[in-house]
Amino acid sequence: MTLIKGIPVIIIVQREVDTDPFGRPIQEEVQEIVPNVLISPMSSEDVVNEQNLSGRRAIYQLAIPKGDQHAWEDAQVIFFGHRWKVIGLPEEGIESLLPLDWNRKVKVERYE
Repeated sequence: MTLIKGIPVIIIVQREVDTDPFGRPIQEEVQEIVPNVLISPMSSEDVVNEQNLSGRRAIYQLAIPKGDQHAWEDAQVIFFGHRWKVIGLPEEGIESLLPLDWNRKVKVERYE
């Protein structure tokens, strides 16, 4: 039993619904709930390092639960009543070697 518990986060997924007359895909946004996501604020040192490296200002870091199959690279998420955008690539550990329920981390910046 884990004493740490995350909150549900909404990830916005692009789904192909049709094609236009020129054969290009038409996509729509679909919101899917990802349960048990941990959210922690970035330290001031990490914010400065990320801003120096990528020019983007990371505000929070999300820990994604094991077994989640969503594509988190450049994804948009909604939590705390705001829309956020994932910065960079997710960091992922080996599920069987990590003792808790989370094995992937992403950084987010404010999107709205």
